[in-house]
Amino acid sequence: MNERIHIGVGGWTFEPWRDNFYPKGLPHKEELAYASRHLTAIEINGTFYSTFKPAQFAKWRDETPEGFVFSLKAHRFATYRRDLSTAREPIERFVGSGIAELRDKLGPIVWQLMPSAKFDADNVGAFFAMLPKEAAGRPLKHVLDARHESFDCEPYFELAERYGVGTVHSDSDDYPGLADAGSELAYLRLMRTSADCPTGYPTEEIAKWVQGARAWAGKGPGREVFMYFISGAKERNPAAAMEALRLLAG
Repeated sequence: MNERIHIGVGGWTFEPWRDNFYPKGLPHKEELAYASRHLTAIEINGTFYSTFKPAQFAKWRDETPEGFVFSLKAHRFATYRRDLSTAREPIERFVGSGIAELRDKLGPIVWQLMPSAKFDADNVGAFFAMLPKEAAGRPLKHVLDARHESFDCEPYFELAERYGVGTVHSDSDDYPGLADAGSELAYLRLMRTSADCPTGYPTEEIAKWVQGARAWAGKGPGREVFMYFISGAKERNPAAAMEALRLLAG
């Protein structure tokens, strides 16, 4: 069951991590290799802002160990728009950009909406209907990062379940903590790490998240959890993720 619980951070290039996560003097080009051997997943945020070539995805795949998984934030051109039904071209461009080169290390694709985007069943349904089920023969998992409280309603969750789309659950002061009990996929973005706490979150709080992840994954063999410590006091996020992994192993 633990192999279906993936824990990590957002990105791997962050200057303060060179003081408290990466060994002193570690070449920058070796940071992904190091991070991927201390965590079990990373959410790639660069794909939200830039377009990468297939060779880059293949390089990331080859630098990481077996069993490691990447989540990808889809390009904002697809989601930062009022009319989501017009997003077909950027959706297809992102999925066809070479993400399948990650092979077995390709995890969920996160489609992040504008914070101001309110739930509209027709708009969201049209978007979900355009999300491809595979890329170069590899099945895709999709997750919506909705950042407006209007999404916390049964019509949205029913729509997400109909299309097999997961929903980001944010632990945040700024975004709603949407909880989709009908999904097979739990996607957690834990955004309250504190600089004053060596492990970002107090250990007892991390233990509750790990316990919840175990309970979720234990409800069925198809259930999977992605837990990312992201934003907040970013310099503490690797320590938080490693503490969660320690508790999971225990």
